Amino acid sequence: MNDHIEAIFLDMGNTLRILTKNEEHQARARLRITELVGTDEDPRIFCDRLDARYKEYRKWAFENLREAPESELWTRWLVPEFPADRIGPLGVELTYQYRQSMGLRVMVESGREVVLELSRRGYILGIISNVITSREIPDWLEEEGLTPYFRSVVLSSVMGIRKPAPEIYLEAARRAGVLPEKCAYVGDNLKRDVTGTRRAGFGMAVIYISLEELQDAEITDENRPDAIIHSFAQLLDIFPGGIHLQQK
Repeated sequence: MNDHIEAIFLDMGNTLRILTKNEEHQARARLRITELVGTDEDPRIFCDRLDARYKEYRKWAFENLREAPESELWTRWLVPEFPADRIGPLGVELTYQYRQSMGLRVMVESGREVVLELSRRGYILGIISNVITSREIPDWLEEEGLTPYFRSVVLSSVMGIRKPAPEIYLEAARRAGVLPEKCAYVGDNLKRDVTGTRRAGFGMAVIYISLEELQDAEITDENRPDAIIHSFAQLLDIFPGGIHLQQK
C-alpha cells in the first residue's frame, strides 16, 4: 500500500500527453513562425534551420539544468540574426508556434478518466514538466477543463530550472502544500525522472514505459523506480486512495 502518498505529480510529454504527427497542423505553425519573424523564406526550410539550432540549445540546457526565458531562446539561440528588440517580445508566441510545428499533442489513453478518479480519491494533483513554453500547458489544461484538478503546476520555462534538479520538485511540493516525502512523481525517463525525484526526497517514483522500451533500458540502483506501469490506467491500481485522504 502507498498510504503515505498525499500528492501525485505528473510529467507531461510521453506521460499525460503524447506527440502525434499532423502535417496540416504543423504547416500552419511553420507559416505563422515565418510571419512573426518577418521572413519570406520557405517555412519548412526556415524551421529546419531552427531545429538544428534548437539541438544546440537543448545541449546547453541539459548540461546546465537550465531553461532560458522564451525571449532569450529566440534572440540568443534560434534567430540571433534578427533584431532582438523586435523578436524578444514575440518570444512566448514564437515558442508556442514552434512547439506546434513539431506535431499535435493529445492526451494519453484514459488520461482524463485517471486524473478525475485520482482527484475523487482525495489525492492532490500537480504537474512538473521540462518544457520551453510557458503558455502551452496552461492553455491546454484550460481547454480540456482540467485546470481545477491540478493545484500545483511547475514548468521549467517559468522557473528557469530543469529536471532532475531537485529545486523544481521541491517548489512543486511547496505549492501543493505537501511534504516531499508524501509526494509521488510519475514520469517516463528512468534517468531524469527517478534521480530527480530521489534527490528531492519524494516518497515515490513511478515510471510509465512501454514493454519494448523497458527491455532496452538499463536499470541500476540509482535509477530504479518504485513502480513501473505500461498503461496510464495502471495508476489507479497503484494509488487506491484511503481513509486518511478522504478525511483531509
